[in-house]
Amino acid sequence: MRWDELFDDLEGQLEHELNAESGDLRAEEERLRLGRLSVRNRLVSLAGGNGSGIGAVLRIVLVSGDTILIRPTTFGRDWVAADLLGGSTAASQCVLPLDAIAAVILALGDIEHSLDSEAESAARLVERIGLPFVLRDLCRRRKGVELRTTTGVLTGTIDRVGRDHIDVAVHAPGTLRRSRDVEHYRIVPLQHIRLIRLA
Repeated sequence: MRWDELFDDLEGQLEHELNAESGDLRAEEERLRLGRLSVRNRLVSLAGGNGSGIGAVLRIVLVSGDTILIRPTTFGRDWVAADLLGGSTAASQCVLPLDAIAAVILALGDIEHSLDSEAESAARLVERIGLPFVLRDLCRRRKGVELRTTTGVLTGTIDRVGRDHIDVAVHAPGTLRRSRDVEHYRIVPLQHIRLIRLA
């Protein structure tokens, strides 16, 4: 009878140690997963987990100190396209470089949601497209833009896109890019762009 009790006790101890080891392994795997999360991953999770936006509104603090409200529509490699909400004007479209984000303001319930694993969507080409590609498309379409930069706000048309900069023909908002209306030209390094709003 004593042998049975001894074996039961040993079996219980072994099971406890195996469960503890399994729990430690799961905790370590979760720490490693969280360590690999990027701001982009967390924004995608907040926006719905599949990169399509799903109508979530995010409160973003830019490195300039401005706070904006956006409804993401598309996530690229290093940028997010969104509807820019709030302010005195109606919603407009914008492109936000991820490097321009200083903080994301969350409610308590959003924190856990932001840590969800990003849905597998590697097949989507747009998620591999970088900011210069998007700017080249705006340049090709001759879209009027409002650029928020580290030195202020510019309105105009993107004339050229280099590897790490853009050329902007600065002109009044709402006007077409005509030589007579261009006030001057600027070369703006991409690292100084905080927000691109489509005019």
